[in-house]
Amino acid sequence: MTSTGIRLHAPAPGWSIDADVVVVGSGVAGLTAALRCEAAGLTTVVVTKARLDDGSTRWAQGGIAAALGEGDTPEQHLDDTLVAGAGLCDEEAVRILVTEGPDAVRRLIATGARFDESGDGGLELTREGGHHRRRIAHAGGDATGAEISRALVEAVRARGMRTVENALVLDLLTDAEGRTAGVTLHVMGEGQHDGVGAVHAPAVVLATGGMGQVFSATTNPAVSTGDGVALALRAGAEVSDLEFVQFHPTVLFLGPDAEGQQPLVSEAVRGEGAHLVDADGVRFMLGQHELAELAPRDVVAKGIVRRMLEQDAEHMYLDARHFGAEMWENRFPTILAACRAHGIDPVTAPVPVAPAAHYASGGVRTDSHGRTTVPGLYACGEVACTGVHGANRLASNSLLEGLVYAERIAADIAATGLHARVPQPLPTAERPAHPLLPPEARLAIQRIMTRGAGVLRSEASLAEAADRLHRLHADARDALDENGKTAEPGVDTWEATNLLCVARVLVEAARRREETRGCHWREDRPERDDTAWRRHIVVRLNPDRSLAVRTTDTTDFPPTLPQAQEQ
Repeated sequence: MTSTGIRLHAPAPGWSIDADVVVVGSGVAGLTAALRCEAAGLTTVVVTKARLDDGSTRWAQGGIAAALGEGDTPEQHLDDTLVAGAGLCDEEAVRILVTEGPDAVRRLIATGARFDESGDGGLELTREGGHHRRRIAHAGGDATGAEISRALVEAVRARGMRTVENALVLDLLTDAEGRTAGVTLHVMGEGQHDGVGAVHAPAVVLATGGMGQVFSATTNPAVSTGDGVALALRAGAEVSDLEFVQFHPTVLFLGPDAEGQQPLVSEAVRGEGAHLVDADGVRFMLGQHELAELAPRDVVAKGIVRRMLEQDAEHMYLDARHFGAEMWENRFPTILAACRAHGIDPVTAPVPVAPAAHYASGGVRTDSHGRTTVPGLYACGEVACTGVHGANRLASNSLLEGLVYAERIAADIAATGLHARVPQPLPTAERPAHPLLPPEARLAIQRIMTRGAGVLRSEASLAEAADRLHRLHADARDALDENGKTAEPGVDTWEATNLLCVARVLVEAARRREETRGCHWREDRPERDDTAWRRHIVVRLNPDRSLAVRTTDTTDFPPTLPQAQEQ
């Protein structure tokens, strides 16, 4: 796969660092990959957009799923994952996840993560939607991500690993053969570096998290602007399954005009017995699925939206008053505090909830070792599409996927000797090939996507979204063509440009998939069509910034790289 030659408009790098591996992102996937690479003797640099502990991982409330309980098996975990994925999981990828997962969690514990224990000293496990067994390990009641982040950040700092914080990654550097040679990045006025620089390395691991900020309301932090997916597309990599954006069913409803990051009400609350009810107190999920409120997330989100439409309501309610104050305070202290901060006491009143953008099941296409279609470029965590999640992620599989595939990436880099190559990056283009959007375009993109490509989609809504996104794209392009100018380079303009890039791909994939499957819900195509659509949509960016779209022949991903290119 050759590079598109497209780069963000940015100043030339004014400083550089040399390394064997650069890891971009500091969530569970990024820090695990970095620690394993460092342990293998590889000089590793971690680049992260904010502070080391500021990514999506620390917001994860529910926990991490693995077959750790008595009577549970990887095979049962696999079955639940395949069901949730609605026929689109790559079974080999899932089998890797569930078989390597338990030991990966044990290694995480050995690294220093402290999970909640039961009275007999074993792990206290709970259930979430789509799981037929209690297999979710949690920490601090509902602060699992924060504890995992704490343990990994402490381990990275204890090892004295080099880190570059407050740094937005810009583009991939490549050599004359199209192989990875590092990244360019912009440090936002903090630490020993400032402005645009580069990390030269023959291996780059993208662990940049999600792209929830492409929608108006999301559970994702403000830094989740699809930077890794956009970088990979500009570098010539393929992305897949981007139409499958999971909308978390139970996000605290703060009003119809609420925008930005919204407080999550973890699925674990339903796992402990909370009920979804309408304004009349009726449990509307009963009879819709054998697991009722614990059905897979796409089923619950659709159930909530259907009831909202039937009753012309803006939200539904989550009723857990029967928990009592003690259980709320001990099991869900973070959620309790968030609700009370917004004037809602779940001990005495039902919590208003509505779906909001939560997790991208698709991303940069990888093989079972995290390799993308660009030699030397790896991806893991939410930015990647390993085939594990299919059309809908099973609850609490995300932290596990980041953990397992990060370890596999580190092992692959060490085993293939990739790090021994001395990168010779081509000079960055003097004239930018990619115009930047003005900062205000971010809000426009979010509103376009929420209206046209949210929980409910149709050909009409997606066509309108595609047209409006195209106009934003054309306006920026025409401004560049006429006078050679573009919006001023900066974090706001780079993020807006990345959001437009991923939004265009998401909408195009959603238009192509003319069916309803998993978390992709087409009102005009309400049935699942296995004959035509039990396959993946793969997209790459052409040098002229148009999109090249194809479908796979089966649910299995083809190899990412020809055999001769793998070393």
